[in-house]
Amino acid sequence: MIDKKVKVPVREQEPKVRAGNFKEVCYGYDTNEAMLEATRCLNCKNPRCVQACPVGVNIPSFIAKVKDGDIEAAAQIIAQNSSLPAVCGRVCPQESQCEGSCVVGIKNEAVSIGKLERFVADWARERDLNVSKKDTPNGIKVAVIGSGPSGLACAGDLAKKGYDVTIFEAFHEPGGVLTYGIPEFRLPKKEVVQYEIDSIRKLGVKIETNVIIGRTVTIDELFEEENFKAVFIGSGAGLPMFMGIPGENANGVLSANEFLTRVNLMKAYLEDYDTPIRRGKKVAVVGGGNVAMDAARTALRLGAESHIVYRRSDKELPARAEEVHHAKEEGIIFDTLTNPKEILTDDTGCVRAMRCVRMELGEPDESGRRRPVEIPNSEFEMEVDTVIMSLGTKPNPLITSTTDGLETNRKQCIVVNENGLTSLEGVYAGGDTVTGAATVISAMGAGKVAAKAMDEYLKEKYLSE
Repeated sequence: MIDKKVKVPVREQEPKVRAGNFKEVCYGYDTNEAMLEATRCLNCKNPRCVQACPVGVNIPSFIAKVKDGDIEAAAQIIAQNSSLPAVCGRVCPQESQCEGSCVVGIKNEAVSIGKLERFVADWARERDLNVSKKDTPNGIKVAVIGSGPSGLACAGDLAKKGYDVTIFEAFHEPGGVLTYGIPEFRLPKKEVVQYEIDSIRKLGVKIETNVIIGRTVTIDELFEEENFKAVFIGSGAGLPMFMGIPGENANGVLSANEFLTRVNLMKAYLEDYDTPIRRGKKVAVVGGGNVAMDAARTALRLGAESHIVYRRSDKELPARAEEVHHAKEEGIIFDTLTNPKEILTDDTGCVRAMRCVRMELGEPDESGRRRPVEIPNSEFEMEVDTVIMSLGTKPNPLITSTTDGLETNRKQCIVVNENGLTSLEGVYAGGDTVTGAATVISAMGAGKVAAKAMDEYLKEKYLSE
């Protein structure tokens, strides 16, 4: 008998074992476990979980199919709204979205929606099922800049509607943050990311890599010389931010963005790749978000004593609870209520320590979290040889600086209306380039919203006759 008050537990690698490898931490459900968990869903008539899903997956319907053992039908239901189900099942913050709104979760543990979505997506992938449907091609060319979550979602939806879609990607591999940002132990690249990108390719989407919009070709040239009728900008937010403290230019200080890109995209964790990487003995990761957890857990797997340095307490950590839990299990040391003031170097200009100050929490600030305040005379030195800054990112200004009339805000983010339309006709944008660094699923949602608006625009302008 299943206890319907709690989730069916999910199998994972043992912490001590996984801390020494890059294999996926979570094994997911098997068919029996998934069907058991599916029985916990109430199949609500007014499903709050669907409303909380940025891409609007019909959650009760697909779970009902899992309950009945019809996994193929479940995959078809998910495919109506999501182009990246295996990705979303792994990295979406379900606890604050679909599962956070689950009625079962009011008195008991919420239904494990994310793990069920992952199960369905993996089941379909293992059988190489083609569950997407495509309209007749209309010959209209649409350009998508960036192959991250927003670009892939936008491209997939437009391709299904019959458009001739080309994605332009600056790196040598597509996937954006899915490829360069999120580590292998959370999101397998070949089995999951590459497969789901290939599924979008099967819809007819072309992906051109090593194309830097603003250098290789401009947006104006895409319209004027290559006959694209609309453009979606999903170029992300890849420009890292730093604290601006003394010593930040020392050898051994790097951004989480660079560190993770070298490890994930450039395969520095594999012995047969000769990718230069900073393998510190004692590493401090400054920040408390998901990216900070990824960097700290990656540094640990590369052999370092790994620390999270965060100016607020455990309770205020913005990272997913699951990621914090996994990090602590693996042996990451959390130095909370601690803020770096200066990075200290040795005679060769390399990091030897961080001068830090203890913090305490005051009144809540505009974010709703209690504001960290320095404790007088509490400075101390933390002995480290590597510092990884994980303080967020902002959009690279290359596209906006080479596109006349494209409105941005003070944070260099592109300004759009509720449909993703920018200040230029036929140019839409979404994801981190609009919001700043956010979640995979919110970027996908923005890509889908823009795709719908672009379809309406193009139909009215070019297909209405």
